[in-house]
Amino acid sequence: MDLTVFLAVLAAAVMHAGWNVLVKLKLDRFLSLVLIQSMIGVMGLAMVAAFPWPAPASIPYAVTSGILHLGYNLFLVRSYRTGDLSQVYPIARGAAPLLTLAAAWAVMQEQPSLPGALGVGLLVLGIWFVSLLGQRGIRPDGMTLFFALGTSVFIASYTIVDGMGGRLSGEPASYAGMVFVFDSILFGLVALAMRGPGIARDVAPYWKTGLAGALLSGGAYWIAIWAMTHAPVASVAALRETSILVVMLLSMRVLKETVSLPRLAGAALIVAGAALIRLG
Repeated sequence: MDLTVFLAVLAAAVMHAGWNVLVKLKLDRFLSLVLIQSMIGVMGLAMVAAFPWPAPASIPYAVTSGILHLGYNLFLVRSYRTGDLSQVYPIARGAAPLLTLAAAWAVMQEQPSLPGALGVGLLVLGIWFVSLLGQRGIRPDGMTLFFALGTSVFIASYTIVDGMGGRLSGEPASYAGMVFVFDSILFGLVALAMRGPGIARDVAPYWKTGLAGALLSGGAYWIAIWAMTHAPVASVAALRETSILVVMLLSMRVLKETVSLPRLAGAALIVAGAALIRLG
C-alpha cells in the first residue's frame, strides 16, 4: 500500500474512534447520532456542491450505501445503549475486515497479496484478543452481542458497495457527499418517526458536539472512500480498524474504563497486522 494512502487511512482511524466516543458520552446515544448524522448531511451537500458530480452509474451505489448506513447506525446505537464502549466497539468492528476480505474476493475479484492477507488476519486476531480475552467483569448480554455483530455485517456491506461506487464515480469526494446526504435523510426520517418533531429542540443545544462528530465521522469515511480508489478494499477496511487502539486509550482516559493485559497484547497484534498491510 502506498505510504500516502497508508497514513491517510491511519488518520481516518483516529477520527473514526473520536466520533464513537462522542456518541458514548451523550446521555441519549440515539439523539447524539441524530445530531451528528444531520450535520453530516449538511457536510454532504457542501461536498456535492463543491466538487464535480460523480458518474451517473455510481448513484445507485450511493443510495444503497445510505440504506446500509441506516442499518449500521441503528444497530450501533442499540449496542451502545447497554454495552461498554471498549467491548462493543471491538466486537462491532472485529468481524468486518474478514467479511470484507471474503466479499472483495467474491464480488470484486480482488486477490490480496500474501503480506496483505496475513496483515488482515493478524489485525483481526488482535481485535478479537482485545474484545474477547480482554473481558474482565464486563460481559455484553446476548442482545448487545447480536446487535454488535450485526453492525459488522452492515460495515462489510457498505464498505464493498462504496468501494465499487467510489471507483465508478470518478469523483470520490462528491460520491462520498451523496452517501452522506442519503444517509442523513433516511436516518432523519426514522428519527422523526421514532421521536417526533420535538427531536430538533432536544438536540439543538448540543450542536457544537454534533459538528465535531460530523467532521470526524464524515472526514474519516471520506478518506476511506478515496483510499479504496487507490488500494485494495479489504486492506483499507482492515487498516481502518486500528481505531481500536485509539478507542482503548480514550476509554482509559476519558471514560475511565478498564483495559487489561490481554487487550494490550491484542493491540500489539493490531500494530503488527497494520505493518504487514503496509508491506502488502
